[in-house]
Amino acid sequence: MSVNIRIQNAVKKYGDNVVIPDLSLDIKEGEFFTLLGPSGCGKTTLLRMIAGFNSIEGGDFYFGDRRINDLDPSKRNIGMVFQNYAIFPNMTVEKNVEFGLKNRNVSKEDRAVEVKKFLELMQIEDFAERMPEKLSGGQQQRVALARALVIKPDVLLMDEPLSNLDAKLRIEMRTAIKQLQNSIGITTVYVTHDQEEAMAVSDRIAVFNHGVIQQIGTPKALYQRPANLFVANFIGHSNELEGSLTKENGQMVLSVCDDYSFILNNVKEEHCQEGVLPVKLAVRPEEWIIQEETEPGIAGTIIDSIFLGLNTHYWIQLSNGKEVEAVKESEIDSILPKGKNVKLQIKSHKVNVFLEGGSENILQGVL
Repeated sequence: MSVNIRIQNAVKKYGDNVVIPDLSLDIKEGEFFTLLGPSGCGKTTLLRMIAGFNSIEGGDFYFGDRRINDLDPSKRNIGMVFQNYAIFPNMTVEKNVEFGLKNRNVSKEDRAVEVKKFLELMQIEDFAERMPEKLSGGQQQRVALARALVIKPDVLLMDEPLSNLDAKLRIEMRTAIKQLQNSIGITTVYVTHDQEEAMAVSDRIAVFNHGVIQQIGTPKALYQRPANLFVANFIGHSNELEGSLTKENGQMVLSVCDDYSFILNNVKEEHCQEGVLPVKLAVRPEEWIIQEETEPGIAGTIIDSIFLGLNTHYWIQLSNGKEVEAVKESEIDSILPKGKNVKLQIKSHKVNVFLEGGSENILQGVL
């Protein structure tokens, strides 16, 4: 049985160093929720507070209606999967998976049934008698997952579980983990610094920086309408540009690079003011439109390109010297050559615009 997780005003300190200053968060029952951020931002610290491995200096943690602050980790009914798998090297695969059930005094007959079920679920039934040293990294990770889930925890906690795997295996395992979580419906809290991984597996993501949640939302919401410039740069790739916003004839006009401007119809009301507002733009590579140099737009010159099948990535130097990346669907007969002069336009309905310091997205639709 899974539960919702509620965190109110959590504080974590190491001496005088405040790692998490004041954090509140609600995770839905059965949700795959990811804590995403750079190394040292506090995401693993929060996960360990949920697990009971770290002390709590302030705030309240709840599983459902039960406050768990002072509850021993063994009493929280959690399953935990670590970065280094932490499976017992002196036990077979079967004995590793059985371990938690044995500790809970489950009968031998029931243990055998449950272990068999989860070995089959994780597709490692053929390795039941193997020792961990004879397993690949992906197989060891499946053992760790089976061991965490066989006890039927209320919450599954996963700390960078795929970071030790090669790229191809990471993709395979993240698919397996998501399918498994969907089939079981267990509340899952997942820690990673890999934004692509987070977007592939998550129902919702909390983006962290310096112990503070910058934004919570679905992968689509975070990518399309990041709340600030940090989120825009951490979720996917963005080209940063300086610009200015002015009100002309009742409409908000965004000017970029002194030679290109367009109307923005979705500026928040509080920012639709008279005068000039300096802003920063975040333009994702696919949000550029590459035009011939005779068309209106930002002048630029192609300096490099990479053909990646469906799309070709271009690096373009703008007239002000700045380099940007643009993605264009690959042409059947040719790739735009180095040295070609082009004009760049921006898909105005997709661009994101922030206050000059990058602290706030001034467009509507930000969660």
